[in-house]
Amino acid sequence: MGLKIKPLADRVVIKPMEAEEISAGGIILPDTAKEKPQQGSVVAAGPGKISDTGNLIKMSVKDGDKVLYGKYSGTEVTIDNEEYIIMRENDILAIL
Repeated sequence: MGLKIKPLADRVVIKPMEAEEISAGGIILPDTAKEKPQQGSVVAAGPGKISDTGNLIKMSVKDGDKVLYGKYSGTEVTIDNEEYIIMRENDILAIL
C-alpha cells in the first residue's frame, strides 16, 4: 500500500534516514545524543510550482531520489506510525 499523502505545488515528502546509534569510536549513543540526519529519500513530490506568468515549473526531484536538506527544514509529520518531513523543493540542498 502506498503513502496516503499527496503534496501540493512544490512540496515534497521525505523519509529521513535513521540516526546513527553507534559513534565512530564504537560508543552507543542515547536518543538524546543522536544527530538528526539531513539525508533522506523522496517518497512523494508535488506537481511543481506555478510561475508568475501561469506556467508550471516542474520539480527537479522525483520519488526515490536520495537528497540532502537543511538541518531545520520542513515540518515533521507522522503517517501510519512512520516519521516523514514535508518541505518545499527549494529547502533541498542536493540530490545524492
